[in-house]
Amino acid sequence: MPKGPFLPSDFIATKFSTAADKAEFGNTLLRFIESEWAPAIFTKSFYNRLSMCFSHIAHYNCTQFYEEWFSSLAAQVRFLKHTLRFPCYGDPEFTFTDVERAIQREIVNCNYLARYELRLAEEQQATDLALLRQLESKYRTPVGERGREPQLAVQPADQTPVPPIQGSLF
Repeated sequence: MPKGPFLPSDFIATKFSTAADKAEFGNTLLRFIESEWAPAIFTKSFYNRLSMCFSHIAHYNCTQFYEEWFSSLAAQVRFLKHTLRFPCYGDPEFTFTDVERAIQREIVNCNYLARYELRLAEEQQATDLALLRQLESKYRTPVGERGREPQLAVQPADQTPVPPIQGSLF
């Protein structure tokens, strides 16, 4: 029994990967998304395959790839958008394009992008409201003090007029 929606019969084997390998990769990627990008699922072998799919680059190592794509909600939304935009070039007998297309369909069916965009918008709103509260407490006058004259911390300078001084420019 597979641990996801994909079965080996859904895919075509390549010279170096079986149809079961393809199904396992697709199911692992969906499990990874569903786990909210759990680092424990992001193994070296999973990274190696993912870095070769959806026109990704390998970065220098697994850690940097994870940081780039999964370390924040904004990065996760960027990953989902990147994954959905990829046109999946190539022949399934030689590439993982059949899995890539199937993954794209599942991401759309599960509405992952909209769900993560909503979470990102909520996170941004919470950040904005916290900043607004901080700025209001710093710059707004409390209601009870609105009729009062502001108190100056520094005494005004001597107001006696100073006669103008004009000197020669030459």
